[in-house]
Amino acid sequence: MKNNADRRPYTILPFWFKRKPNARILLVNETGEYHYISSEDFNSLISYSLSNSSTTMQDLKSKHFIAGNDLDLTIDMAATKYRTRKRYLSNFTALHMMVITLRCNHRCEYCQVSCEDQDAHKYDMSPSVAKKIVDYIFQSPSPVIQIEFQGGEPLLNWTIIKAVVDYAKELNRTFKKVLEFVVCTNLTLINRDHLEYIRDNQIYISTSLDGPQKLHNMQRKLRNGKSSHDLFVDKLMLVQDELGKNRVSALMTFTRSTCGRIKEVIDEYIRLGFDGIFLRSLNPYGLAAINAINVDYPMEKFVASYREALEYIIMLNLKGIRFVEYYTTLLLSRILTPFATGFVDLQSPSGAGISGAIYDYNGDVYPADEARMLARMGDYRFWMGNVLEHSYHDIFNGIVVNEIVKKSCLEIIPGCSNCVYRPYCGADPIRNYLEFGDIVGNQPSSNFCLKHMGMFDTLFNLLDQNNHDVIDVFWSWITQRNLEEVRLA
Repeated sequence: MKNNADRRPYTILPFWFKRKPNARILLVNETGEYHYISSEDFNSLISYSLSNSSTTMQDLKSKHFIAGNDLDLTIDMAATKYRTRKRYLSNFTALHMMVITLRCNHRCEYCQVSCEDQDAHKYDMSPSVAKKIVDYIFQSPSPVIQIEFQGGEPLLNWTIIKAVVDYAKELNRTFKKVLEFVVCTNLTLINRDHLEYIRDNQIYISTSLDGPQKLHNMQRKLRNGKSSHDLFVDKLMLVQDELGKNRVSALMTFTRSTCGRIKEVIDEYIRLGFDGIFLRSLNPYGLAAINAINVDYPMEKFVASYREALEYIIMLNLKGIRFVEYYTTLLLSRILTPFATGFVDLQSPSGAGISGAIYDYNGDVYPADEARMLARMGDYRFWMGNVLEHSYHDIFNGIVVNEIVKKSCLEIIPGCSNCVYRPYCGADPIRNYLEFGDIVGNQPSSNFCLKHMGMFDTLFNLLDQNNHDVIDVFWSWITQRNLEEVRLA
């Protein structure tokens, strides 16, 4: 005798759901497909009474929420999409950050690594350590290698930047990887000799701009007491003239002082010729932790400012001013396409160690910049080893990386495993350890969760409204095309 399950008209595949204030229900499945559904249709779906001829039935079948007689084929197609989303795991570590000095000519109020004075040369990376790090970098199986120079202020150890670039390019004649370089600099020390080398070697520049003069100077302070904003603008004009505007990008750090001023920040970016911004929340390490009373804020304030910024940026785009919010673009790419973005902070298991790693000036290796920040605060919980003392295998297949992988899969983390946004999100084991004392943490109350839950809610509400102008703006960001091109496609 057949049981009731055998007589069901369709098979429901795993999905998660969230009831929205407008009485609609968001469904998301393992492959990252999403669909909005009415409460009535939802009840029909789970009671196996959804009409086979309904539009909802056809939509849910096409997105692999349900299957008819073709269950095996549906599972195979869903598995292909799932493998595409997890493809980054097969490449292993692609992003390699080198802290070539801790010296800096700034002392920013929120400096996450507590940088050292300009004359503290003992915090410079030596040529022998730099060469050894590059040797380790090229042991990564990833076909793409990005070397990112960090500090302190990397330009204070310029000879090491040149040595690393030259040696890496020499090695790459044998390894034949896609090789990229990025210098993360405050720009204030850059000169024409630097720019000539940067141009000749196709190096990209990442910098920081926190807003108009008063706000920028308040947060990003030169040690000599002069206006960091004025000097930054002068150097930015030089860089843009020599390299072009597309070779330099900027991000800002949101602090307590930014609250209520986010539109001013965006306007300053546009005034200075940037075509996008990366809205970054505060990391509570180093001086940011010491100065928390001045710079920190409840995460709800960041989410509210993010919504205000996104609304303003969309409006600018619709007025003909192309301007991108880069973090939103990463999130939308994960929502609207089947492809992994490769962004280390949004991976499950965590990308810390397996997608990115950071090498300190003395050869110490950590799975993420936040882990290095913890070490600067005296906690070496995530120290993976040292390139002068340990083998590549010992470092990248050691206890730290293995524990992160085992304990940062969202599928097994309480509060994440049943979250509707899980297919688009990631884990932050280092921040969990800082906030809760262990790398799993308590997700519903974590700042990482509060931030991303608010951002995903914002984006999915906009997607549900299905305003064609807004959706076109989003696709222009994802595809890196002008809005008019998207509209004509």
